[in-house]
Amino acid sequence: MGIISWILLGLVAGALAKAIRPGRDPQGCIVTMIIGIVGAVLGGWIATMFGWGRVDGFNVYSLLVATGGAVLALAIWAAVTGNRRRDI
Repeated sequence: MGIISWILLGLVAGALAKAIRPGRDPQGCIVTMIIGIVGAVLGGWIATMFGWGRVDGFNVYSLLVATGGAVLALAIWAAVTGNRRRDI
């Protein structure tokens, strides 16, 4: 799968992950899209590492794996940055 495909899949996965994991997040739309792209790559890597098959196309399986990775990435991002106070 090419880099453009990963970016598009990550954008869709980021939007789905935001819908699955509603609530107030400490980031905006652009950061959510970037986290979605990172999550898509993370999900594909984890799926390949555990032997669940290769993520090699824009199909339902790839979308599910990428969305799972994006949900995981959003949860990690919220845990890392969510408890900081912005008193400055």
